[in-house]
Amino acid sequence: QLQLVESGGGLVQPGGSLRLSCTASGFTLGYYAMGWFRQAPGKEREGVSCISSSLSGIITYYDDSVKGRFAISRDDAENTVYLQMNSLKPEDTAVYYCAADPYNNVQNMCISTSASWSGQGTQVTVSS
Repeated sequence: QLQLVESGGGLVQPGGSLRLSCTASGFTLGYYAMGWFRQAPGKEREGVSCISSSLSGIITYYDDSVKGRFAISRDDAENTVYLQMNSLKPEDTAVYYCAADPYNNVQNMCISTSASWSGQGTQVTVSS
C-alpha cells in the first residue's frame, strides 16, 4: 500500500529554520516527481516546491514566495524527500503536505497542486 508520511513540523520563531521529511513506503520514490504543498486556514492549497524524478536529471520548481529561502531535495536510497525551510516568516504558517506523482512535470504539479498521492500533512507554525 502506497503511503507518504511527513515529519519535522513544529513551532518556530520568525527567522528560524525547519527541515521537513517525507518518507515513502509501498513504492520506489525515485520513479516519481515529488512535491510539497501547503494550506493555511481559510486559504487554498498552494504548491511550495516540486522536484522531478531522478531518472533523467533533477529539475526543481519553487513558488516565488519561497525562492531563496526553501530548498527541496531527495534521497532515493532512503525513499525520502526533504524540504529545508530557512528564514521562516509568519506567512509560511500552514499544514505542509508531501505529494507524489508519476507524471514528471514539476511546474504543472506545483502550480495545479495536483498529484496522485499525498500524505496527511505536518503543521508548521511561525510565531514569536
